[in-house]
Amino acid sequence: MYVRHLALTDFRSWARVELELAPGRTVFVGSNGFGKTNLVEALWYSSTLGSHRVSSDAPLIRSGAERAVVSTIVVNEGRELAVDLDITSGRANKARLNRSPVRSAREILGVLRAVLFAPEDLALVRGDPSERRRYLDELATTRRPRIAAVRSDYDKVVRQRTALLKTASAARYRGDRGALETLDVWDGHLAAHGAQLIAARVDLVSELAPEVEKAYQLLAPASRPASIRYRSSVEAVETEAAVGNCDVELFETALLDALIRRRDAELDRGVCLVGPHRDDLELRLGDQPAKGFASHGESWSMALALRLAAYELLRAEGSDPVLLLDDVFAELDSARRQALAQVAASAEQVLVTAAVHEDIPTDWDATLVEITMQDSDSGRISVVRS
Repeated sequence: MYVRHLALTDFRSWARVELELAPGRTVFVGSNGFGKTNLVEALWYSSTLGSHRVSSDAPLIRSGAERAVVSTIVVNEGRELAVDLDITSGRANKARLNRSPVRSAREILGVLRAVLFAPEDLALVRGDPSERRRYLDELATTRRPRIAAVRSDYDKVVRQRTALLKTASAARYRGDRGALETLDVWDGHLAAHGAQLIAARVDLVSELAPEVEKAYQLLAPASRPASIRYRSSVEAVETEAAVGNCDVELFETALLDALIRRRDAELDRGVCLVGPHRDDLELRLGDQPAKGFASHGESWSMALALRLAAYELLRAEGSDPVLLLDDVFAELDSARRQALAQVAASAEQVLVTAAVHEDIPTDWDATLVEITMQDSDSGRISVVRS
């Protein structure tokens, strides 16, 4: 799989740019602030409908513009698919597949399968559980695009149920059973959608675990062995996850039981305390959690191992995913650079950003794209091939 064409309109700093791309390695070289990372971010957004840098869409739209457009042409086993995404802050995105509108932007998921390495990956190890949940959910969605709908439905249930908890808390003291009965209905929705999401994550973690162990050993052969485990706030879920059980009905029953037991605490606090939005992916080195105990080098190795494991899973299922390396070589020592370069050597397409030529592996046969600022007021940036 590779991206043949990328066009951006009013995306970040780019007023308008079009790039013809090819299989193999392409390196975008330019000073910080010239927009090279924005190119990679646009491709990642086309792959996942999310940014690796921000949680909302508003920053993706160039200042003064009403919307941004990301257009790609992806070639997979000789077949071309064109994807156009219209990004509008505060409104649902619109998408076209081969120039025909689709009902939901989620329908384009799976057209471009990509794996991204970026400096922000360190948050996978050192950051909040939300970073690791997002890693799992993005990868699960890339492999099985239907998971996007499950995630969306679950997020809606959590928002609705949280709002209801706040009103039901007051109703409880008035003896109003209506609000509490409505909460019972939403408990069922949360358990049903949550069980599907947990099952997808547990299945993914079971397949990821040996790949993470192998990738970490490659990156840090002298370090402690790495392992991962799905952690849930519901004991029964965690017990089944530990043995790789992905029984949706079992998870649903466990969630319902936990919701009953935590009902008073949820009403007191006005928040949902049960569900996959409270879960985590535990990363361990030896017998210690990586977070808080790993050195800087070990943390980077663990973060890279997670991405390499994702790449191997996607690769095993069909064509190579596109590798996106966003200024990552500058963050790595020579051993980790070499390990990552070895993986990139066999990928069908690798797109790399670098601030200086010295950050590029010296033995790489790559197309260099020099990015130079021309007119900062209009947001236009020239792209000069070399």
